Amino acid sequence: MAVLNSPFIGFIVIFIAALLLFGEMLVKSKGIFGLLGAGLFLLYFIYHLHRGSPLLMLGLLIFGLVLIIIDSKLITNGSVALIGVTLMILACVLPTPSALYGLAVAAAFILGTSCSFLFLKIFPARSYWSKLTFSDQLSSEAGYNAMNESHKALVGKDGTTETSFRPVGIVEIEGKRYSAITDGIWLKKGEAVSVISVDGTKIVVQKKAAGT
Repeated sequence: MAVLNSPFIGFIVIFIAALLLFGEMLVKSKGIFGLLGAGLFLLYFIYHLHRGSPLLMLGLLIFGLVLIIIDSKLITNGSVALIGVTLMILACVLPTPSALYGLAVAAAFILGTSCSFLFLKIFPARSYWSKLTFSDQLSSEAGYNAMNESHKALVGKDGTTETSFRPVGIVEIEGKRYSAITDGIWLKKGEAVSVISVDGTKIVVQKKAAGT
């Protein structure tokens, strides 16, 4: 595997590894994405064995992944997830033989992670996402409406994000609050959005373009 001496090949390997590993967290792939992504990371680390401890690198990678999962399930403000991503990037950068190589794999990791959200447009999302819709809090007493078929009337209507979207959150439309999801795009609280589709219990919103 001498080809891994090339920063370009390192970029490709880490990009695909991050794409698949985070894709496994987002969509139902029967574990295929996770196995392939983990295999590519392991191949990368084994090749760079002589440049540092593989246990340390794998430890940073796994610990970073755990922090991301903890943030998305318990904290949901992105702060711990940012630390996790940083640790995972360090795990990939530390064993590299040059600054150029390190920069290449860091960029590959960030790009691969970002592109993994595109899987949500192709594959069914994991039930994990439904846990982020706060369904246990969506009672009429709390000012929420249970999502049902009647929500199809919301298509085309405008609203405002009441929470940050990662990519699930709460949106207010005509004075009522609904759990909704974007097409993999993260939004901040207070942004203007419009409903683009309703599929069963899933309300999909997108950010309104400036001036519309």
